[in-house]
Amino acid sequence: MNASEYMNMNAIIAKKRDGLRLTKKEIEFFIKGYTADEIPDYQASALLMAMYLNGLSDDEIFELTDAMKNSGDIVDLSAINGIKVDKHSTGGVGDKTTLVIAPIVASFGVPIAKMSGRGLGFTGGTVDKMESIPGMRTDLSAEEFIKQVNDIGMAVIGQTAEVAPADKKLYALRDVTGTVGSSGLITSSIMSKKLASGSDAIVLDVKCGDGAFMKTKEEAAALGQMMVNIGRKFGKKMVAVISDMNQPLGNAVGNSIEVKEAIETLKGNGPSDLTELSLTIAGIMIYLGEKADSPVDGRKMAENAIKDGSALAKFAEFVAAQGGNPSVINDMSIFKPAKYRIGITSRTEGYIADLPAKNIGLASQHAGAGRLTKEDEIDMTAGVYLYKKTGDFVQKGALLAEVFSNDKRRAEAAAEEISEVYGSNICGIAENADLSEEKESMGALKENKSSIIKAVIGL
Repeated sequence: MNASEYMNMNAIIAKKRDGLRLTKKEIEFFIKGYTADEIPDYQASALLMAMYLNGLSDDEIFELTDAMKNSGDIVDLSAINGIKVDKHSTGGVGDKTTLVIAPIVASFGVPIAKMSGRGLGFTGGTVDKMESIPGMRTDLSAEEFIKQVNDIGMAVIGQTAEVAPADKKLYALRDVTGTVGSSGLITSSIMSKKLASGSDAIVLDVKCGDGAFMKTKEEAAALGQMMVNIGRKFGKKMVAVISDMNQPLGNAVGNSIEVKEAIETLKGNGPSDLTELSLTIAGIMIYLGEKADSPVDGRKMAENAIKDGSALAKFAEFVAAQGGNPSVINDMSIFKPAKYRIGITSRTEGYIADLPAKNIGLASQHAGAGRLTKEDEIDMTAGVYLYKKTGDFVQKGALLAEVFSNDKRRAEAAAEEISEVYGSNICGIAENADLSEEKESMGALKENKSSIIKAVIGL
């Protein structure tokens, strides 16, 4: 193959179709050309399908990640003092961990300079949730962003720079061509954005289960290891935590309702699964930021930051610095209330055998908490609060969950969905059943479901 053929898109597609390895120049040609609208969707789709079917070598994943990273701006955080540590979640239902973890970690002098995008799907993203706090800004300038991190140790803003625009285009195409589920393409998508965002160390929260893209622990671990390897090739400190997403994280799914739960967690009153995951990741981040001798010591420090109130105080400082009203910490009524609130009660007695995260997430979205397109307006008050989760015993008539929304029709539809989810997952107790055995069995199920951490990779 001569030099001119290397820069021919048809030849590149055919080469990957035949299972051969693409070169750095070929991958760069594709990414630059597609980002600049010089390569049409139909050719990009053909190459993505060839990559999906034949896989990508480690070298190809590295080169693809590098090309996508370099397709836009590279954020410069060198003006921020200390080791900048970031976290990234692959997404889930009820995932508000950033709002818990960031103030914990920042309270020990580890700088958190986080840029987040708007959320698509079940709820808003972190910046959407933050904006449910009256007055809260997420549009800081680059200068304000860096100054705030140096002054108080943390800032969380909406994405301002044009980071990895190639990923944005390619993901939209993958979404409609059946090529999302490639571990190599997923790795390049996530890591290109994180590497362009400027932090020195990254902790990845890779979800597995019903509400995640990776359905099994093994799939999630393989993806986590791949991303850790890629990040380290770029000179970053990397750790991946594999966490469960078979049921929602915590009890709250929505926007303002999740912020409230994050605040309660910082007060030491949070759900056990959210608290466990947050402390684990915070401990690792404190360690990577070289403020603890080990992740175990980092976790102990994180626990103390909640106990002594320093993490909550940092959260208040963070809210005030970005224009929000820090009084929400002690007065939840400051959050705008939903017009409609519908309770879902149990139609029978028994144990909850399962609570599929995806179904709960969809109901929350249908209540108005999420968006299907970037232009959709989110109802900050909308969401679902779960009083009972997997393994819990419920009596007939017991309150299982509540739905919140500013739209009556949406609230009623979401409440019906939630009722059906619970109704199909409550196991009744047989008339002659051994109640002690039933209790022991459901207790074991609850313990397994509440074991939020499935593996840690990179330590």
